[in-house]
Amino acid sequence: MKYLWLILFFSVLVWSGINPKDQLTWFLEVFPALIGIIILGATFNNFRLTKLAYALILVHCIILMIGGHYTYAEVPLFDWIKNYFDLARNNYDKLGHLAQGFIPAIIAREILIRKKIVLKPKWLSFIVVSICLSISAFYELIEWWVAELSGESAEAFLGTQGYIWDTQSDMALALLGAVLALIMLSKIHDKQIKDIAL
Repeated sequence: MKYLWLILFFSVLVWSGINPKDQLTWFLEVFPALIGIIILGATFNNFRLTKLAYALILVHCIILMIGGHYTYAEVPLFDWIKNYFDLARNNYDKLGHLAQGFIPAIIAREILIRKKIVLKPKWLSFIVVSICLSISAFYELIEWWVAELSGESAEAFLGTQGYIWDTQSDMALALLGAVLALIMLSKIHDKQIKDIAL
């Protein structure tokens, strides 16, 4: 499984880096995936995550790399969806922000459970959702800082597409993603955490 994960990661990474729409945007979008693989490599032997967590991390990395290649506002599949449903914008970035809550929820949950940081189950979901919202808010701050530093070239990175409530809807989608992950995956996740402990 480890080798398949790495093959998929690096295959999509290489593809995304070949003639991207904008080199700076590609780097900014792919940078979290690069940091992620470094952290995963450094912790693999000491704190191996569940298969579920690794699969979700790979999905998130692929979302980032696709967005980096095309820019979030111009991913072809979502252009087709935009045109077919007569939408005002390409919503690929919204998928990314949903994932920004969904996937970190499982990672945060796993760390909190396995490191015994949160011992009361009733608090676990609240703290996981709070962590995901803080990650989303921090990412929005990063987008703002990049926009301030790079000026007009930040539009492709921000991906607001003229939507004035973009920042708020991004955080709302991260919140929704975190809640959905906890509802949909907690039982499967608990089983895999127990399997690791055995």
